[in-house]
Amino acid sequence: MARMVVIKISSSFCFITMFSLVFTTNTTMSQPKYMFTFCNQLRDNFTSTALYESNRDTVLSNLRLRSSLASYSNATSGLNPNMVRGMFLCRGDISQTTCQDCVTTANLQIVRNCTSSDDEEAFIFYEECMVRYSDWSFFSVNEDRPYILRYAVTSAPDTVSFGLRLSEKMNELIGKVSNGSPTPYFVKDRERVIGFEGSYYMDSIVQCSPDLDQMNCTVCLRLAFQEMSGYCSQCQWAQIFTPKCLLRFETTSLGSPSIGSGSFNMKGKGIRGIVVPAVASLFVILIL
Repeated sequence: MARMVVIKISSSFCFITMFSLVFTTNTTMSQPKYMFTFCNQLRDNFTSTALYESNRDTVLSNLRLRSSLASYSNATSGLNPNMVRGMFLCRGDISQTTCQDCVTTANLQIVRNCTSSDDEEAFIFYEECMVRYSDWSFFSVNEDRPYILRYAVTSAPDTVSFGLRLSEKMNELIGKVSNGSPTPYFVKDRERVIGFEGSYYMDSIVQCSPDLDQMNCTVCLRLAFQEMSGYCSQCQWAQIFTPKCLLRFETTSLGSPSIGSGSFNMKGKGIRGIVVPAVASLFVILIL
C-alpha cells in the first residue's frame, strides 16, 4: 500500500534519502519497523577519534546486552573529551525478546547510518524502540527534539467528538503515568467508546524514560501530545517518539480490522536525517 512521508525540518537540516539498504541480520530475529535516523554535530570543532568510536561501540554493546533484561537502560564509557553516553527505550507494551531484537538491530544500523567524522550524537527510531548516543550528559534532561511522528491518513471512526475524547484520554493517562503507575513511567489503556458515528475501541499508551522525574515526564508528554495534535487530532492512529517519551493511540471500529497505512513527520534542528523508505512510498519534503 502506498504511504506518504512528510519531513518538516529547519533550513539547517540536511537530509539523505536511501532507496535501498542491505545488511545482514539473524533471520530468527523479529524485524523492527524502522522510522528515522538523526545524526548530529553539536560543536563546530568536533572530530570523531578512534578512541571516541571505541567508547561508542562499547556503549552500544552494553546497551544491547542490557536490552534482554529491561525496557530501558543507559551506559557510559571513557573519559572526557572522548566520553560517550548512550541509552535505549523500548515501548512498554512489547515483549522483552522484541525489545532486544529492536535494540540489537538499532545498534548495528545507527553506526552504518551516521558515518561522518562530525557525528558526535545520533538517534535511531523504530516503532518499537529508540537508541541514541552522545558526548554530552543527557541523563535526567528533558528533550523534545528531535522527534518522529507517524500517523494514519485515515480518519478516526467518530470525527464529531474524537478530538475531545482523545485529549481527555491523554490527559488522564499522563496524570497516571506521572503519579505512580504499576509499571514505572508506563501506562496502557483500552476503552470501548460509544460515539455518534459508531462504536470503537481506543487503545492508548503513554511512556517516559525512567531517568526523568515526575515533573519532566509530565512536561515531555504534554509537549509531545501538543505536537501530535497539530497534525492528527482526527487520525485513526498515531505514534510520536521523542528522546525521552512517547505517546501512541489506535482506534478500531468494532468489527473492522486496523489499517496500517500512514504518514511520517520528523522534526530536528541542526541534524542530518536519513530516511529509509519502504517500496512504493511518496515523499514530501518541507524546508522551513
